[in-house]
Amino acid sequence: MTHVSETTTHPQPHLTHTVLNQSAPRVDINEFELNTVLVEAIRRHDAGWAEDELTEIGQLVGSAQFQHDAHLANTITPVLHTHDRWGNRIDEVEYHPSYHRIIEASVAHGSHTRCWADPQPGSHVARAAGFMLFGQIEPGHACPVSMTHAVIPSLELQPDVAAKWVPKALSRSYSPDLSATKESAIFGMSMTEKQGGSDVRANTTVAKPVGRGGPGADYLLTGHKWFCSAPMSDAFLVLAQAQGPGGEGLSCFLLPRVLPDGTRNVFRIQRLKDKLGNKSNASSEIELDGTVAIMVGEPGRGVRTIIEMVAQTRLDCVLGSAAGMRQSVAEAVWHARHRAAFGATLADQPAMTAVLADLALESEAATVTAMRLARAHDEDATDQEKAFRRLATAVAKYWICKRGPHHAYESLECLGGNGYTEAFPLAMRYREQPVMAVWEGSGNVIALDVLRAMTREPESIAAFDAEISQALGANRTLDLHLERLRDQLGELARMDAGSAQRRARGVVESMALALEASLLVRFSPSVVSDAFIAARLGDDRAFEYGALPDGADLASILERH
Repeated sequence: MTHVSETTTHPQPHLTHTVLNQSAPRVDINEFELNTVLVEAIRRHDAGWAEDELTEIGQLVGSAQFQHDAHLANTITPVLHTHDRWGNRIDEVEYHPSYHRIIEASVAHGSHTRCWADPQPGSHVARAAGFMLFGQIEPGHACPVSMTHAVIPSLELQPDVAAKWVPKALSRSYSPDLSATKESAIFGMSMTEKQGGSDVRANTTVAKPVGRGGPGADYLLTGHKWFCSAPMSDAFLVLAQAQGPGGEGLSCFLLPRVLPDGTRNVFRIQRLKDKLGNKSNASSEIELDGTVAIMVGEPGRGVRTIIEMVAQTRLDCVLGSAAGMRQSVAEAVWHARHRAAFGATLADQPAMTAVLADLALESEAATVTAMRLARAHDEDATDQEKAFRRLATAVAKYWICKRGPHHAYESLECLGGNGYTEAFPLAMRYREQPVMAVWEGSGNVIALDVLRAMTREPESIAAFDAEISQALGANRTLDLHLERLRDQLGELARMDAGSAQRRARGVVESMALALEASLLVRFSPSVVSDAFIAARLGDDRAFEYGALPDGADLASILERH
């Protein structure tokens, strides 16, 4: 046996583990000021008056503390407590305090309802920008924030209900406690049932009137809801089959978690959904059994009532996907500018530069489109603007939300092995992006809704055509695409229903690319619009990111991101 003397020198452990060639933490930055595309958009669309608050939000969400809270909220996930220690039914979901800090900050900055509280030109744009900044870092909390925003138009269809609940929704205070005396409220929505899914008219939940019934009256609901997101919300809009002398049918109801006397409403959370993503936000299955709810809107017109809410949340799906793309690009470019290989930083190596620039093009197109749609939702919208947003929101929801998952994946790959670990945010983002395509109508539902709008509201296709036509003459490839699109739409109008449905996805894709490209031509530098059009509509377009045309100014494209 060899003996080593006590005087033998051993290598210091840290000398074998000096960390080199890793990117610095991307923290303590201003996410708004660094987002050139978003800054341009709020100024262009009459929301420059909100720039100071958006700058404040950008500093907050870019801080190390906020990012740490986002990480905790997605790793220490919600826990369901159906009963207390003594056996009483409580149906409560416990969240990590980080989640409450995030949603409290989001609500305090008005990312839920500021556009309704202070309507003016650009109000929806300002609200959308704040919503995107918060959702860029922590997307799960954006679900109840979005639903609280979206519920306002539906509530206002029932003035007596709105008088009580709208002021609570407009409040910028937040409390996680369930209480009838709170001055604020967070809203949820629960439409789908296990036997119907998107076919909500197949719902079996029954609503029996207490007394004569009718709008504003109390009903008792009994049934099962397959998806109920954010079950700790203060109130929900739900659909149920109303009973009554006129055979009411599917109607909309406001369901409070706590009744006016302070007692808990019957709201049995059967289980939390084990979701692919959206981990910080709880989604659940619930049982209603003689649950008190108030009819909102006309009896038997539940879809018409709640569709006001759905229209707003579909726009938020576009905003959420665009926010996710921004996070993905920002993280990928940051990594590539700090990491070196084969004698140069990754960002300066042509193959990687092309991928990053292509990802940036996708992100810019999504953001420019999302903000244009937000402006169309302001109160000063003309009839043509309303017709445009009716169709364009569905078109953008279909396409941008579908682009999100692949965009997140390609961005994740830019980080190599780091990207595939939960220690970096793009693994969370990759799991998160698909929910935007599923939530509020998956691909087929949205594509068919586009067909429905074109058939029932022909003014919407005229308004859409007027919007994209503003870019005519600026780019020959785009002009040819718009010409083909008009031919496609003409053919679609002459088809039988079955044939039109089979063609719907392809046509909606063409419409989405036409909208994105036309907006980039009008609002972004030509280096951006020309590269996007060549890469998405040109003869040499490819399926994967990074196949950009020769001559594209990649450095200028990346400088904007």
